[in-house]
Amino acid sequence: KRNIIGFKLSWKLLLFLVPAGVPARSGDSVLKDNITVRQGDSAVLKCNVDSKVSRVAWLNRTTILFAGNEKWSLDPRVILMENTAVTEYSIKIQNVDVHDEGPYVCSILTNRKPKSTKVHLIVQVPARITNISKDITVNEGSNVNLMCLAVGRPEANIVWKHHSPRGTHKFVTEGENLELTAITKEQSGTYECIASNDISSPDVRTVEVTINYPPFISKARSMGTSVGQKGVLQCEASAVPRADFEWYKEDRRLFNGLNGVKIETQGKQSMLIFFNVSEEDYGNYTCVATNIMGITNASIILYGPGAMHDVNGAAVLPRCSVCLLLTVTLIYLLKF
Repeated sequence: KRNIIGFKLSWKLLLFLVPAGVPARSGDSVLKDNITVRQGDSAVLKCNVDSKVSRVAWLNRTTILFAGNEKWSLDPRVILMENTAVTEYSIKIQNVDVHDEGPYVCSILTNRKPKSTKVHLIVQVPARITNISKDITVNEGSNVNLMCLAVGRPEANIVWKHHSPRGTHKFVTEGENLELTAITKEQSGTYECIASNDISSPDVRTVEVTINYPPFISKARSMGTSVGQKGVLQCEASAVPRADFEWYKEDRRLFNGLNGVKIETQGKQSMLIFFNVSEEDYGNYTCVATNIMGITNASIILYGPGAMHDVNGAAVLPRCSVCLLLTVTLIYLLKF
């Protein structure tokens, strides 16, 4: 019966190569060093012979590859080396694969005395990632488990690296599984799985981790301007998903294009624009930022040129008991 590499060794050929009554002794077998090749490369198996050799064959376990110059293997990748020295009987296995790994024997018959040279072929396989977690979106405080599976010979080593949104690289851990407990927004970003075994360049794949968190206002800028001039109040909020903005004066919500104001929102920043400031426009405004995770707000002041300012740039109204109370309240709101 034939298989993919050749014919199974028949008893007749065994008798042909090793005559009955001739036992194999320890000196009859030579074990050469292992031959290591990378998957896809070619392996050359060499065997030294001399003029006294009457019969010679290459075998893979019990499968005959070549008997003399006659090819028994059905595998087109296995060829007999030509243009070699008369003392060399070598074969080449092209495009080596994992199933080619194992023992190979060059069997020689000299003056009816059998000898053999044994070679063990080792096939190395570059590290390759076979499975990795899909991109994931979770709420802040959740637990996240990431998985990265890889194959390779020798066994692949797996390293996880974190690429934060700010562009910094942070080593995380080694191993197939990465566990992130009570994840924070600072842990969002790209997680890179690197599989390597020094056979070739590492195999790299990534998982994007998005973390939903409620808005927090990172910038709330008040402004002083004169009547008749342009005024702009700015509010900036970080959030995932991106925050929606609303503007209020006292309890009255402001809408774009009404009451002489324009609201412009781009990304995480919103601006309340006054094209022609009037006395009635001066006062305290509230910027409200919301998303599915929560809500936050900040107070911002549009003040006139007569107002004083504290060290943080907040307006301080003229001195009086009521004004002082309002000032302290406004500074508290601006800070918190």
